Amino acid sequence: MPGIIECNAYRSVMARPPGFVDDTGSDEKGSRRPNPIDVHVGSRVRFRRMLLGMSQEKLGEKLGLTFQQIQKYEKGINRIGASRLFDLAQVLGVPVQFFYEEAPATEPRFAVDGFAEKPAENAIVEFLRSRDGLELNKAFVRISDAKARRAIVDLVRSLANDDSTDNAVG
Repeated sequence: MPGIIECNAYRSVMARPPGFVDDTGSDEKGSRRPNPIDVHVGSRVRFRRMLLGMSQEKLGEKLGLTFQQIQKYEKGINRIGASRLFDLAQVLGVPVQFFYEEAPATEPRFAVDGFAEKPAENAIVEFLRSRDGLELNKAFVRISDAKARRAIVDLVRSLANDDSTDNAVG
């Protein structure tokens, strides 16, 4: 039966895409890091779920999963398959593409000079994706009095010791 074994080995090697690198050097359990795209997609699932005010348990119920599985998806520990991503999009009311928006580029050669996100902007985006950032923004936009909103911005700036009067954002 050596012919069958050799044929199966050949088939498994030939099924790999060109440029595939077999990283068998670090086979220890837990030593592999999540793929940045999986982490990004998971963070977008978490962001949308939080935006809707939905718990991990409730999302899991709608998908027939445990909240632990949702946690693993959101952290990028477990990859989300195509059909599951489609189901998530349906439940969360977004197109599948939503999960890939602002995804990290896999090849730095695609970056265009002058358009890369600056560290300060990255911190702002990360804050807006956090629970506090989301709750703060949802509450802030419900304030109808413009003077009250301006007073809150001034208060936050003074607490942050920020003397800048950068009104470019607003």
